[in-house]
Formats: sequence, structure tokens, C-alpha cells
Amino acid sequence: MITVHHLDHSRSQRVLWLLEELGLPYEIKSYQRDPRTMLAPPQLKAVHPLGKSPVITDDGVTVAESGAIIEYLVGRYGQGRLAPASGTPGRMHYTYFLHYAEGSLMPIMVMTLVFNRIASGPMPFFAKPIARGIVGQVRKIFLGPQTKLHLEFLEGHLARHTWFAGEEFSAADIQMSFPVEALFARGDAASSYPKLAAYMQRYRAREAWQRASAKGGPQGPLG
Repeated sequence: MITVHHLDHSRSQRVLWLLEELGLPYEIKSYQRDPRTMLAPPQLKAVHPLGKSPVITDDGVTVAESGAIIEYLVGRYGQGRLAPASGTPGRMHYTYFLHYAEGSLMPIMVMTLVFNRIASGPMPFFAKPIARGIVGQVRKIFLGPQTKLHLEFLEGHLARHTWFAGEEFSAADIQMSFPVEALFARGDAASSYPKLAAYMQRYRAREAWQRASAKGGPQGPLG
């Protein structure tokens, strides 16, 4: 039996969705974030040394990291589903977006989250203008332009393709769902990127996504 070590408001929601798409039996072991720090509880370190989610266990095998989990589950249980055939253009897109989601897009969003917290966090009154000035410049010079660059890239790709790997839904869409949800939660996508908005509505309409959402609970903007 596959066990998903599921942290609330986290990337592990994608693993539940993938398992629903594959129709595999699984159990959920839920963990709650520390309400003060919003970090995962120390109990997760008993599953994996980094103490982070998502992590799955399957027949004595422990697999961590969203992309690695997706590759493991699709490779072991997919039977040709949710991944384009090797050597096709779709497979190239699939591989790219499977890694792009966490390798290129999420670092920008995590940096944005960190700087937002710096700007709004407690600090001595005399330090606030300095900190907010620095944050404002980072947003203006780097984070804002980079976010816009990625949004335009995604919008352009979806203007030519129904799904990220082409015309068929794949596990790359499951991987991409987390940063897409985060972009919309922060208001960066909104009405300016209609192709991306329509894409989000397409995958949310899938029954497997809805079942996973009901089982896993709400998904926070980052986790």
C-alpha cells in the first residue's frame, strides 16, 4: 500500500491528484504545520531526514521530492498513461515542464514570499524604512520582471498547446499545478493571462483533481 505523508497546504496535494488519476489505492498520513513558524512538524524527519513533504512510502521504498515521486509512480504504475511516448515532441515538453516547475518557476515565487514577509514582519521601527526600501527595489528590479517573464512564457506556450506536454493531459500538468495555483492566489495571473486562467479551469474540472482536493484539504499559496 502506498502511503502519502501529506502536509497541509503543501506540494503533496499533487501526489494525491496523481494517485487519483492513476486509480491506485493509497492511504494518507496527515501532518499539520506549526502555526507560528508554518514549518513542517519534526515527526516528518522520521520518514525522511529533511522532514519535508511530499514523501511517499511504497513497499519499503521511500521517495521524496515532487518530481521524483511523479517519475516513480508514473514509471512503476502508469503503464503508458500520463506521459507521452519517448522520442516524441510531447515527451520533450513533458520532461521540460516536469523540471521547470520547481527548477525555474518556484524559486522566483519562494523569493517573493520571503521578501513579502520581510516587508511585513516585525522589526525595530527605525529599520522598517530601510528593509521596505530594499524589498521595494528587489521587487522592482528583479522579482516583478522575472514573474512577468515567466507568466508571458506560460501564456505563450498555452496559446499553442492545450496542456503543457501538448494536446493530451499528462503528469507534467500535475507538477505545474502548484505554481499555477500560487500565481493565481497572489493575483499575478488574473485576467491578464486568459490562456493560463482557462488552463487552470480545465484541470480543476477533472474528477481526479476534485477527489484529491476533497481528501487533501485546501492548498495554500506555497508550501
